[in-house]
Amino acid sequence: MLLKAAPAFSLVNPQVEHQGLPLFSSVPSAQSSSSFLRLSSPSNGVGSAVVFASKGSENKPLTGVVFEPFEEVKKELNLVPTLPQVSLARQKFSEECEAAINQQINVEYSISYGYHAMFAYFDRDNVALEGFAKFFNELSSRDRGQAEKLMRYQNKRGGRVQLLEISLPLSEFDHGVKGHALHAMEFALSMEKIANARLLHLHSIALRNHDAQLADFVESEFLSMQVGAIKKIAEHVSQLRRVGAGHGMNLNLCSRKAYATHDFIYIFFMP
Repeated sequence: MLLKAAPAFSLVNPQVEHQGLPLFSSVPSAQSSSSFLRLSSPSNGVGSAVVFASKGSENKPLTGVVFEPFEEVKKELNLVPTLPQVSLARQKFSEECEAAINQQINVEYSISYGYHAMFAYFDRDNVALEGFAKFFNELSSRDRGQAEKLMRYQNKRGGRVQLLEISLPLSEFDHGVKGHALHAMEFALSMEKIANARLLHLHSIALRNHDAQLADFVESEFLSMQVGAIKKIAEHVSQLRRVGAGHGMNLNLCSRKAYATHDFIYIFFMP
């Protein structure tokens, strides 16, 4: 804290401890007829200072002492915006990070849109793979939730959410060689890997801009989950490749008792 005094005052650092004196105490000086104002810590007086009045000002009122805030506080106060359209919460949040989050929101919505198209395909009466329909519908809801999580984080950091254009997804997944089940699952695996690559890109932008909070947010809320999703869908692809296109279709007509011994049937018979 800055303390300004008139010429009639002097700011000194006393060599003698004045034990038992309260904070901001006015005490007569033993060496002269002057008086002083002691500023110290209430506990041990470390860092204490004393303001003495000179002899020539004994009969005059003590004026001219001005307290000002720390220079660091002044700088922080300048960081608080006054315009109503500017976020009050924004601090050390670069425009590059803000734009990268908006791009990731677009990625999550695009993937969710694609999964919703896959849900609609497998829910058709002439396809009738109810387990696949439910599986992809749940993935669509998951990615939409991730997009909303990113939107809330953007607002928390003082950024502005800008929704970008979403590309038109595929609506047909029939494949003459692989069959539509395997073809759709491989397409889902590719989308999960794209989402993971974009998350890693967002993480690298956070590190480049020294945004530790954003980097931690991506690591804790997205990366671990994304790696697990890639592993799970990769297992479904391997299982579908093993049984083949025709067998995969037949498995959808099998008894529900079969899924206890064949993990891949869980795709078709979700509760």
